[in-house]
Amino acid sequence: MSSGVDELRVVLTVEDFQSSLSVLRDVLGMEVVAQFDDGGGSVVLFSAGRATIELSDRAHSDHIDGLEVGRSVPAPVRLAVHVPDTEIATAALTAAGLTLLGPPAATPWGSINSRVVGPAGVQLTLFDGVEDDDA
Repeated sequence: MSSGVDELRVVLTVEDFQSSLSVLRDVLGMEVVAQFDDGGGSVVLFSAGRATIELSDRAHSDHIDGLEVGRSVPAPVRLAVHVPDTEIATAALTAAGLTLLGPPAATPWGSINSRVVGPAGVQLTLFDGVEDDDA
């Protein structure tokens, strides 16, 4: 089955553009693929590797919240980022001023996950150790 979608973009509108730019580019190490400032504001596009959409019901989201944070922290959108080392990435992001919701912890499916509040208040799950990227 072919898809009519060629690219997925997640657009974050942030109040502190420079700080958010630094977190994504300098701390997470995301590659800048384009940037524009046409007098009407600034935008930077990052390569995030493979993109997937994970559709979750509330019960599963609550289960994941419990594993990563220890309690339910409902959010309509949560970004999950596969990183080489969750502990190092979590430390770097919290050192950059992001709020830790849940420290690195082992999951039943063999990954190490943590949760922080990222740019624009979006929750970020950091995970490593999963070959098929199910997080």
